[in-house]
Amino acid sequence: MPKGKVYFEEDMCKGCSLCVSFCPQHILYQDKTTINKSGYNIIRVSEPEKCIGCAFCAMMCPDSVIKVEVDK
Repeated sequence: MPKGKVYFEEDMCKGCSLCVSFCPQHILYQDKTTINKSGYNIIRVSEPEKCIGCAFCAMMCPDSVIKVEVDK
């Protein structure tokens, strides 16, 4: 199975959670304890080793703050 790494531009994230809803691995969550410089709760990856690099999260992000790298 492919592996991937998810990167967020945390200061640009608005915490809309669309990426969380579309992650097939259910490894994204909204961190209610961390606020970025714009005042939004950011999204975090709970189990990065489970990322399959599908990039659904990046495709769904309305602000294009997510990058996914795929390890082959």
